[in-house]
Amino acid sequence: MSDRLRKAFVGQGKACAMLGSPFMGRLMPLFADRLRPNSVVARRLLDWPGEVHAGAQSIPLRVAGALHGLVLDGTDPHLAAVYPPQTASDDALWTAIEAAFDTHEARLMSWLDQAPQTDEVRRSGMLLPAIWWVLQRCPKPVVLSELGASAGLNMTLDRYALEVDGQVHGIPDSPVRFRPQWDGAPPQSVPFDVTERAAVDLNPLNPHDPTERLRLLAYLWPDQPDRLALTQAAMDLSQDRPAQGDAAAWLEQRLATRRPGHLHIVYHSIAWQYFPEDTKAACRAALDAAGRAATEDAPLAHVAMEADGDMKGAALTAQIWPADTDQPHALARVDYHGRWIRWLV
Repeated sequence: MSDRLRKAFVGQGKACAMLGSPFMGRLMPLFADRLRPNSVVARRLLDWPGEVHAGAQSIPLRVAGALHGLVLDGTDPHLAAVYPPQTASDDALWTAIEAAFDTHEARLMSWLDQAPQTDEVRRSGMLLPAIWWVLQRCPKPVVLSELGASAGLNMTLDRYALEVDGQVHGIPDSPVRFRPQWDGAPPQSVPFDVTERAAVDLNPLNPHDPTERLRLLAYLWPDQPDRLALTQAAMDLSQDRPAQGDAAAWLEQRLATRRPGHLHIVYHSIAWQYFPEDTKAACRAALDAAGRAATEDAPLAHVAMEADGDMKGAALTAQIWPADTDQPHALARVDYHGRWIRWLV
């Protein structure tokens, strides 16, 4: 095994363990230690060209998702017998994985062709308080535009609930309720009316298509049943589909239409880092131009939950036009998967 592939598996295991998945923290280094060219699937993994880590082709997550899919749809009961919530030794787990490589070769090879794609709905629990913060300053009906929306589960964030210290904000009877660890001043929820919503993604998935639904669930981690259940509830509630396309051209078109009497909110979560540099530059230019043209009657806001180089989570920021002409407001530090939030304002 190449050093780069070994490092990718070991690094992915550490990241998964840090993000609350002991099983993945154990499974990934098992690949690093035991993967041998004993099958077509194993040889493909070992011979994979180019960069294989999570920031590139994500080979560890590709194979982990492909195997989890076999468990979720009942295709491989032997693998399911050693996957959570069951317990098994490393030897038993690896034996089942190698058997799956042989038994389900065609399916696994097909799944490896596609990059991992998830839609972490718990990020809505981070975006909602930022949107409420904006609405306290611009109390108007809302137009939503999401960039990098995957399957669109965060398009419907106004239909979700956020519970902090036993207090429920948002929609009290929503089947999708977030319970992050909250540090700082409590959220100030603001009811809001979404009159229009739209989103874009290069490869939007349909959670109502059985095949694409399985893919979305398979890339969640097997020992996180609450995360799986929450995602399934969001899928069932979902009604809107993202458009397919590049974010820059789509955003420029969305911002070209003025909507008097409405607050237009452009938002994204852990998507910006995946945009090409020219797409980022074009999106920034479109936002700046629309910001300069914004008025008190037709304001614009940009809400972002994105990595900023600080290892302690992601930054949650908001900028409003015409009120803000310079830098966005730093609202919070948040967990990438929405498990905790440190509110700063």
